[in-house]
Amino acid sequence: MSQEIELPEIGSVGLLRYGWRQLTSMRTALILLLLLGLAAIPGSIIPQRTQNPMKVSEYFKNSPDLSKWMDKFSLFDVYGSPWFSAIYILLFISLIGCVLPRTFEHFHAARALPPLTPKNLDRMESYSSWEAQGHELDKARTWLKAKRFRVVEKDGAISAEKGYMRETGNLLFHLALILVLLGISFSSLFGMRGEAILNVGERFVNTPTSYDSLQYGKLYKEGNLQSFTITIDKFVAKYNVETNAPEDYTLDVSFAHDDLTKFTKQVIKVNSPLTVGNTKIYLQANGYSPVVTVRDSRGNVAMQGPVPFLPQDANLRSIGAIKVPDAEPQIGFVGSFVPTYARSNGNGAISVFPEALDPRLLLSAWIGDLGLDSGVPQSVYRIDTSKMKTVGLKSLKPGETFTYPQGSITFEGYQQWVNLQIVDDPGKNFALLGGIVAILGLLASLFTRRRRIWIRVGDRVEVAALAKNAAPGLEVEMSEFVAILKGEK
Repeated sequence: MSQEIELPEIGSVGLLRYGWRQLTSMRTALILLLLLGLAAIPGSIIPQRTQNPMKVSEYFKNSPDLSKWMDKFSLFDVYGSPWFSAIYILLFISLIGCVLPRTFEHFHAARALPPLTPKNLDRMESYSSWEAQGHELDKARTWLKAKRFRVVEKDGAISAEKGYMRETGNLLFHLALILVLLGISFSSLFGMRGEAILNVGERFVNTPTSYDSLQYGKLYKEGNLQSFTITIDKFVAKYNVETNAPEDYTLDVSFAHDDLTKFTKQVIKVNSPLTVGNTKIYLQANGYSPVVTVRDSRGNVAMQGPVPFLPQDANLRSIGAIKVPDAEPQIGFVGSFVPTYARSNGNGAISVFPEALDPRLLLSAWIGDLGLDSGVPQSVYRIDTSKMKTVGLKSLKPGETFTYPQGSITFEGYQQWVNLQIVDDPGKNFALLGGIVAILGLLASLFTRRRRIWIRVGDRVEVAALAKNAAPGLEVEMSEFVAILKGEK
């Protein structure tokens, strides 16, 4: 009769131990790393709220039903979504659980002596034997120590090994990945990032209400905002006259820190931000703000000042919206600004150079409810004209006026605007250090050659070697070693 074997229950502790071993295996870490790369793909294809809220609004406008489903799965906020965070945290735990035990093991292995000389050297990869002449051990000892081998000598035999840096580099690479993840986590928890569009001549005070967009880390405190004020004095952009490509951007500002009454002159360039403590102020983008004056039918000024327009191409052809809710009736202008005006056969007015050499403002006027009181967020660069009535079209040079039955708009000129990105990124240095260590560790892992060499001297001299990572060059190294022992060199 066959006897039934009862297997013991694994229990909750055993189940946790099994789950931990699976999670901290290298295979699981590689799978999670692959999943993280795949999960990041939607964030690079679909516009994100933190980077391009206008594009997200367009998605909701063009495909409201699809956008609602996409929003349920956090596709407009991929990097802050629960599923992306879950993969990220699991990868973080898996790497720590996988790498740290190996680090302790390698620490002990790196201090260990080479294994003793085996009995059967003739089974090794590289083997040589000849009649003993005397002094081979002395020559071997001198050569091996000169080549920085770790040497153990016992019973007329020498065992030597080098190349421990290979495994050390491998571990440094994985430890550096953990450091990079820590830096990114630290920045996302304790950092902040904000943007502000400022016209030349305007002043920015570093308070939350001054930003056009502002994101705090989950543990960032509003009181950590640096106290400073910036006044935009001058912006100069230089372009190549043949290729239209930008050559240099220079922003001159008046800057006050702590004592907001004492200003100093500072210069900000694209790769040279202004630093205030841990906060950096970057020059990110630039464009044009047409200066307009809008009057109602009685001649009263309903709106006056610069209106930032959004660049659409490398030549800074820009689009924008001029909204005048105080006019009676309400009126809005859908506009296009071209710095250097030209006509094309298929695209109408275009800009042929990014500098304002022949500026034009092209407007279409619309009368009706602008929808500013509806409670629905609107783009400052666009107007929903579906419930409005068109008034007319006009192309204006600086100083010209477009008159329509309900009033007029005058194109006074233009101002340049700059987009300042203000970033407090406390984990950046950790991520940078991790990146450097990862590269150094990878180089050490790829180019370090692990070697073991044995020599036994009796009536005959036996020499054998083994390349642990199958790296080339062992034959050349052994030929030199044998020649030294035989006295041929």
